[in-house]
Amino acid sequence: MDSAGHSEATARRGLELTPFRGLRYDPDRVGSLAAVTSPPYDVVVRPDGLQHLQSNDPYNIVRLILPQAATPEARNEQAAGTLRRWRAEGVLTTDPEPGLYVYEQRDGNGMLQRGLIGALRVADPAEQVVLPHEDVMPHVVADRADLMRATSANLEPLLLTYRGNGAAAATTTVVERAAERPPLLSTTTEDGFSHRLWSVTDPADVARVQSELAHHQALIADGHHRWATYRTLRAEHPSPSPWDYGLVLLVDTARYPLRVRAIHRLLHHLPVDEAVAALKDVFRVRRLDCPLPTALETLAEAAGAGNAFLLAGDGAFHLVDRPDPELLTRTVPTDRPEAWRGLDATVLHATLLAHVWRIPEDSAAHVSYIHDTAATVAKAERDGGTAVLMHPVREEVVRDLAREGVTMPRKSTSFGPKPATGLVLRVLDL
Repeated sequence: MDSAGHSEATARRGLELTPFRGLRYDPDRVGSLAAVTSPPYDVVVRPDGLQHLQSNDPYNIVRLILPQAATPEARNEQAAGTLRRWRAEGVLTTDPEPGLYVYEQRDGNGMLQRGLIGALRVADPAEQVVLPHEDVMPHVVADRADLMRATSANLEPLLLTYRGNGAAAATTTVVERAAERPPLLSTTTEDGFSHRLWSVTDPADVARVQSELAHHQALIADGHHRWATYRTLRAEHPSPSPWDYGLVLLVDTARYPLRVRAIHRLLHHLPVDEAVAALKDVFRVRRLDCPLPTALETLAEAAGAGNAFLLAGDGAFHLVDRPDPELLTRTVPTDRPEAWRGLDATVLHATLLAHVWRIPEDSAAHVSYIHDTAATVAKAERDGGTAVLMHPVREEVVRDLAREGVTMPRKSTSFGPKPATGLVLRVLDL
């Protein structure tokens, strides 16, 4: 297995990625491919964002991944009906033969990511083939499972990473040779990312990929709830069945490193002055009167020496660092590895939220999780709450903890770029 960042052959089963017949939009039936895509379902959280996507095109994929109706049952029935109708009308068409799909994303700053989309065998946790690093919320898993049952489809791939052999890997050769051909589709979404897709159908190429991946394990970068949903649905259906597999995008980060960003917290009912006052004598707090980029640079410097956070919401920034060691001893659980105990997210949730500010982290009425830094600050200033800006965790820290079977606090990391939803779907009745 890929146990230390290197491929290592063992008798244990590794990643098993299989071709499938992708379901894709017919470009002649939609206004543009960009107009029918969306971010992953859990990124489309604001009603205005959902409405924006719905207004882009009557066939936007959000009508399948986030259907709107009065009850959960009605939403799922609506999604299933919409999927049947779009297939019957030819809006969505099935590729003629099974394949793996090479997926490429680029931005205007030189970022290039390529990976393989396929149907991955849903492994049991004990096999340590697919490693989660975050816990999941059962009600979200139940919601996604109901939608997948109703539609009998995997509507969007989750994002997995593995540490392969980079440019020397057989899989890299297959991926990059495919990228030299004309793509099946090419589009640029409104976030500035360009997307291209190719199919790999040659049996020899597929066999090379499968042979190499069999010696690797993967880390869930994005999509913990969908992976838990795959496991739930696989357990419900006698094997062998199409539910033994789930749709994934698999990226070799030795060749195409992902960006790891922080996920920030917005504390709705805690003004900044109260948050700062509560930290007296247990953390060092310094006011920073500077622009956001400068404040983030200062945060990065402080994070290199220990736990550090930026508070915002009152027109300034407040650097919070150097926690009282005795406080951490009292508040941070001792039954986890030292690397976990030292995480900023651990200290935030176990110490600041639970003991200093006494805020229930599981209540959406008290805490929101926001990826965009400037948006977090702006909302805190507008609403009178406190933005807690985080410094990102390195991928190797996440991977090492996952290998030890240790999950990180919820919403500790944001890997990206995330795959666009709507470029290729997997239906289980093919």
